[in-house]
Amino acid sequence: MTEAYIVEAVRTPVGRRGGGLSAVHPADLGAHILKALMQRSGVDPAAVEDVVFGCLDTVGPQAGDIARTSWLAAGLPEEVPGVTIDRQCGSSQQAVHFAAQAVMSGTSDLVVAGGVQNMSQIPIAYAASPRATEPLGLTDGPFAGSEGWRARYGDQPVDQFNGAELIARKWDISRRDMEEFALLSHQRATRAIDEGRFDRETVPFGEVTADEGPRRDTTLEKMAGLRTLVEGGRLTAAVSSQVSDGASAMLIASERAVREHGLTPRARVHHLSVRGEDPIRMLSAPIPATAYALKKAGMSIQDIDLVEINEAFAPVVLAWLKETGADPARVNVNGGAIALGHPLGATGTKLMTTLLHELERTGGRYGLQTMCEGGGQANVTVIERL
Repeated sequence: MTEAYIVEAVRTPVGRRGGGLSAVHPADLGAHILKALMQRSGVDPAAVEDVVFGCLDTVGPQAGDIARTSWLAAGLPEEVPGVTIDRQCGSSQQAVHFAAQAVMSGTSDLVVAGGVQNMSQIPIAYAASPRATEPLGLTDGPFAGSEGWRARYGDQPVDQFNGAELIARKWDISRRDMEEFALLSHQRATRAIDEGRFDRETVPFGEVTADEGPRRDTTLEKMAGLRTLVEGGRLTAAVSSQVSDGASAMLIASERAVREHGLTPRARVHHLSVRGEDPIRMLSAPIPATAYALKKAGMSIQDIDLVEINEAFAPVVLAWLKETGADPARVNVNGGAIALGHPLGATGTKLMTTLLHELERTGGRYGLQTMCEGGGQANVTVIERL
């Protein structure tokens, strides 16, 4: 089996809701990052065999296979196909898995993996909302109308906020714990921006030259004054990921492609897997998924130099830290989605782009990435810097 190499990785700055990227057509946002990826790699775009993009809520401007639309909107060769996938928040991390699997199997030699999302234009879960489904006479949403689902899970709420609250209660994570973690995320993100840690990995879009999400003026006192998201709950907006817009992409290559195109691999895909667990609690799957991945890879958490775990909500990361025993100083060292935002379909390759660049900056060898996903799932990828 051939190796799968990462030869290039780029992302846009992440725009906040209603910010500098909010009016951009999603296909143009995707096109922008694809053009940058091709230019930076120096590869003939016609040599790319597929474009695998993550995107959720593929309605309106995100419909019609946005992977293909973005490639064409970039002015790139018509003979290159594209496919859009949805593994919820892990969609573009799964895009990397599909791309790497194609390369490792010998099916393909050059595959683009990435994702795009404009949450300002199309809100999260819009495709399942009454606004989208009532005109069709469908009012039950994706779960309640299923006899099989109801027989197995009853009428329990399938909701990310409920899942995060369940995690906070199960792992005894207090509101103060979450707010301290959220403050650290903002502090790490603003430090990374100030030190130019993201400069190599980001491609400005017009006047948007840096991530818009981090709040320099946030304090524990301000967070303490916010209302909880659920009556009697512990979570507030301050400990939740931000609604965001953005795009990201990576070029995955085989050994043959590296040789024939004169490429310099930056990392090797060391391990990839995905696991599932309780879809009602939903967001705790990174815990068993990480254990599974490390066992399959013959590694321990101490072998990992840097971790990116998506900060969908603070308790997701805090529970993961409790269960894995990972060193917090190695986890989300440049902040996470609480500060930097979570543009759904683009977040997977956004995080991996940051992980790769931080491994290069610090000289680390192994990086692990995981993220919670709708349906109670979690992807895990381990990359090795070369």
